Amino acid sequence: MKKQKQLGLLEEAITGLGYKLRYEKGNFLGGNCRVRENNIVVVNRFLPIEGKISTLASVIGKLNPPGLSDEVRKIIEQTGRIPGKHQQQESLPFTE
Repeated sequence: MKKQKQLGLLEEAITGLGYKLRYEKGNFLGGNCRVRENNIVVVNRFLPIEGKISTLASVIGKLNPPGLSDEVRKIIEQTGRIPGKHQQQESLPFTE
C-alpha cells in the first residue's frame, strides 16, 4: 500500500474517533492533547510522510479503540506502535 494511502487511512481513523487533526509547524514531533472540550492531534507539518504515519499510528496505538479497520490495524502493527496478534509485548522487570 502506498504511503499516501496509509496516511489517508490513519487521518480518517483519527477524525472518526472524534479528534480534530492539525498539521502545524514547530519544534515537535506530534501527539494528542485536550484543549478545553476538544480532543486534538497535532502533527509537525515538516515531517516526512513516514514521520507523519508514525505519529498518527502512535496516537491511535495508545488509544487502542475497538472497531478499527483491518487496514488501519495492519499499518499500526507495521510501525511497531502496538503489538500485533502474534507478537508478544515486552515485559519490564518488576523492581521495588
